[in-house]
Formats: sequence, structure tokens, C-alpha cells
Amino acid sequence: MHLWTALLRSLAGDRQEHGYFPTSRTVGTFYSADDMYAAGRLAAAEAINAGVTFVHDWCHNVRGPDYAEAALRALAETGIRARFSYGSPTAASNDATIDLRDLRRLSERWRDHANRGLLTLGLAWRGAASAATMQDYELAKQLGLPISVHANNFESSAGGIQQLADRGLLAPGMQVIHAVWCTPEEIRALADNGVNVSVSPYSELRIGFGLPIVGKLVAAGVTVGLSVDTTTLSGNADMFAIMKAIQNIENGRAKNEFELTARRVLQLATIDGARSMGIGDRVGSLTPGKRADVIMVDTRAVNLAVLTEPAHLLVEAAQPANVDTVMIDGRIVKRGGRLTSLDVGEIVDAAARASTAVRRRSGWSWPSQP
Repeated sequence: MHLWTALLRSLAGDRQEHGYFPTSRTVGTFYSADDMYAAGRLAAAEAINAGVTFVHDWCHNVRGPDYAEAALRALAETGIRARFSYGSPTAASNDATIDLRDLRRLSERWRDHANRGLLTLGLAWRGAASAATMQDYELAKQLGLPISVHANNFESSAGGIQQLADRGLLAPGMQVIHAVWCTPEEIRALADNGVNVSVSPYSELRIGFGLPIVGKLVAAGVTVGLSVDTTTLSGNADMFAIMKAIQNIENGRAKNEFELTARRVLQLATIDGARSMGIGDRVGSLTPGKRADVIMVDTRAVNLAVLTEPAHLLVEAAQPANVDTVMIDGRIVKRGGRLTSLDVGEIVDAAARASTAVRRRSGWSWPSQP
């Protein structure tokens, strides 16, 4: 998830100048470190409330060390499990590196930020666009940090994965985000190099990237995880709806009711999602020896009655309102349908104030209706 964009929910409008990228790039340049903190807490709280125990904070608006610290503080205070991937400031030139000194500092002192092992560090990479972005890549490799990159999202950016493959930049554990426009050769390159893919159907459909190709990726042996991406586009952090969308897209494309089963989709959202982030040995399944990241769904809710086959109910009928209990690393953070360790009212009020202030500073106003 792009947690920092939580303050931009529903700001992406109906005209080119008010689209997601113009909005995030414009408003994002006016963010303060406090805004990062407010957005991070709101996004993490929503995720936990919806039954999401892990988020990938693909933080592409690190405008200084204090911004990274603020985002990490938000993750730690909410108690969520997460990877924080260090990125560039939004709208930054590809001819400038990220703050390499700060990334090295964080890596060397990560024990101070790890929150009892709940948080890990990675690189939100912009791809091999320039000598500067390659410096980002090389430092992450030197530090042993996982690398995540957006590639082949727009049809106009097709071929990006092949370019990475040709340059020998694909590596086991790397994560490619979206990968909508892939040739068979690129899919094979992902599989052969042990590269994982994150798909986020609602942002991909909403912004016009196209249809996710989960079926082709899975058939080739690529590990796929499901993602909310950004609530500015997806609208909310509803992983149940994302599972349902993926199944329906794949079955509709194949004209086959049984192309992607509910149980397989549930795996994409749990154990395969964990594997795609390199933490499948710790979480993602109810297995002895793993950490206790667990959610409990109220099967007495009217939309789930009557209880039949659990996988089908979770993928096809459940929604965040059905999440009764959430446990992260053995700690209960939601019980009886209410967050137990967070002051939701205070988090929402702080986020609302931050959103109003950053919109005022940036001069952003609601677009007039066409």
C-alpha cells in the first residue's frame, strides 16, 4: 500500500488534470512529516480493522529523514506487521538518487525501528531509469534489502520487465508490482528468476492499466500476492472484495466458472501473499511454529448465514464488517468488531486536519463536475 496517500482518498477526479498521478505528485510535494505520520496511522488502522495484518508501505514520498521516521513511527504505534520500502520524494527526478545516506543509516540501526520484528526494511525502486536509480538498486543489494518495483503497468510501459531481465536485474525475492502487460517471455523470466508479483485489481481497473493477469502468472509458477495499493483509487482496504474481484476477472476472462477456485484465491491473499513478501516462513498459514497473525470472522452475520464452505464464504460473501477479531504476533488488536489498542476517533480527526491543511497549502480544490 502507498500509506502516505491515505489523506488523498477520493481526490482523484474525473479529468486528466485531477487524475491520480497529477494529484499525488502535486499535493504530495506539500506534505510535512506530520502528514506522513497522520496518513500512516489512518491507513494502518483501516487495514487492521478490515482484517489485514500485514502492509507493504511502498513509501514514495520520503522527502527527508524525518519523513521516514514519521512513517515508521506510525507503523510501530499501530502494531501492524509491515515492510517499509524506502522511496524517493514524489515528483522527484530520476536523475537524483534517494537519500542513500539515510537508507544506510536506517539499515544499520534497524533494530531501533523493527518493533520486535514486526517491521522490515526494503527499497521502493523506480527501476533502471538512470544512473541515479541504479545507485539506489546497488545500495539495496549491498545492504541485503528486498527490492520492489512497478513495471509493465501501462500498455505504454510494456517491455520494462524484459529490459530488467536483459540487464540481469531480476533476482530471487524481488517484487514486481502490477505486471499487467507481459509477454510470455517476460512471465517466464519472472518465474525463472524467482521474482514475485503483487497485483491490485481495483487500482488497476480504476486507473485504466487493464486487467490483471493472475491466471497466466500462477500457471507459470510465479508467486502472486494481492494488494490494496492505494485507497485513493481502491476506495478502501477491503481484501475480501479484492479476492472476489480476482476470481471473477479470471473466470470471466476464461469463460469458465471453475478457472480460479475460491480456495486458490484465498491462498493468494494469505500464504502466497506472505511468500511474495519473503515472510512465508513466519506468517501466512496456521502452522505450528509460525507467528500468530490471525483473524476471526463472525459467521453468524446475516450476509454469511448459513455457514457452508468457508473458503467460498470468505472469498464470495465476507466483508470487513464481518471481522470480529484480529491478532497480530499474538496480540489482540481488534475484538468484538472494535479496535482495542487504537483511538480511532483521534486518528480520524488528526488525519482530517492534516488532509485539510495539506490541500490548503497545495492550493488543491475539488474539481467542478463536468
